[in-house]
Amino acid sequence: MEKNSGSLFDMLLRGQRIFRNREYLRPSYTPEELPHRREQIHNLARIWAAPLRGETPSNVFIYGKPGTGKTATVKHVMKELEKVGGRAPKKIEVIYLNCEEIRTKYRILATLANVLLERRSEEGRGNGKGLPEQVPMTGWPTDQVYRYFFEAVDAVEQVLIIVLDEIDRLVMRSGDEVLYTLTRMNSDLTNSKVSIVGISNNLNFMDYLDPRVRSSLSEEELVFPPYNALQLGDILRKRAEMSFEEGVLDPGVIPLCAAHAAREHGDARRALDLLRTAGELAEIEGAEKVTTTHVSRAFEKIERDKMLEVIHTLPTQSKLVLYSIVLLNEHRVPRIVTGDVYNVYCALCRRNGQDILTKRRVSDLISELDMLGIVNARITNKGRYGRTKEIELNVQPIQVKAAILDDMEIGDPDPASIPRQLKLV
Repeated sequence: MEKNSGSLFDMLLRGQRIFRNREYLRPSYTPEELPHRREQIHNLARIWAAPLRGETPSNVFIYGKPGTGKTATVKHVMKELEKVGGRAPKKIEVIYLNCEEIRTKYRILATLANVLLERRSEEGRGNGKGLPEQVPMTGWPTDQVYRYFFEAVDAVEQVLIIVLDEIDRLVMRSGDEVLYTLTRMNSDLTNSKVSIVGISNNLNFMDYLDPRVRSSLSEEELVFPPYNALQLGDILRKRAEMSFEEGVLDPGVIPLCAAHAAREHGDARRALDLLRTAGELAEIEGAEKVTTTHVSRAFEKIERDKMLEVIHTLPTQSKLVLYSIVLLNEHRVPRIVTGDVYNVYCALCRRNGQDILTKRRVSDLISELDMLGIVNARITNKGRYGRTKEIELNVQPIQVKAAILDDMEIGDPDPASIPRQLKLV
């Protein structure tokens, strides 16, 4: 048995190698050079040069569409600042937090406090200042967590830069109170100063902020425009040189990946995912080269995966409407129209103890699913019976159903509560 297992892996390892190191194609990798972001790098470095002169840097708001190099640029400049930080008159510290993972005021303050407490402990300053070893992630009053964070900041003479990536997620979930707290704390600090950097994919999220927070946070603004197809091609070529074995990419692969991503708002992350997935498909089938056919198949796979991710984030009522469409599809109803969906939706709501929305609101939810690309809702005219939407799924029903049931428990409706013409009985 062991011999067979060994020979299986030997066989796989002896096959045609496509990748040299695929990690260079992943979003987590921050390259040494960032093509076509020299202006943004220079502007952020100009702002962050302030603590090297003994000054407090301005707060910065960075925005642009996903995959335009915002996070990579900030991390790149962070590394450069760390290299020269020893020259500064005051200690310089930078803390990076992703608000997609940490989305409440308590957890933001507790995480910041714990990073600083760990650093103070390493410096031998913790217990001498009466600071705890760690702040729990739940259970304390928020003002107590803030007090320990404040004391850990002010325990040394320093400039602290706090980077809040995907800051819009924090504000949309928990409001802007924590931003107000962080942007106002300099007036109370004695030894230290704090600078905030907010990174957002949502260009309109500033509209949700209190005017005082908005003015403080946007002392400086950096805009990241989308990459065009030529720029994306440059980025892909540099990564491909590190990631793939020599000669395995057909000439049309990188231009096609770049063209697909350029249509998706110039998303470099999307382009890299597409190139990596195309390589993985070629590897799976034992191909000697990655071709444009692999890119086309990779595009279809990523679109499908992206759609399932969108389904996971839908509100409960939208999931019930979508589940109704899936049930009708499973039972081969020849033409799925709004009225059919509404009948099944009402039965689902009754079965699962959910509020029933009006038919008009359900029609609006179907339109939203259409805009997301999950369904195709075509308006048809039924003569004197008026107009209705004829609905088709754009994703495999079994995948949609699995995605919905992964997030919530839904009991199928009582067949007796659904009109017989829908063939669910």
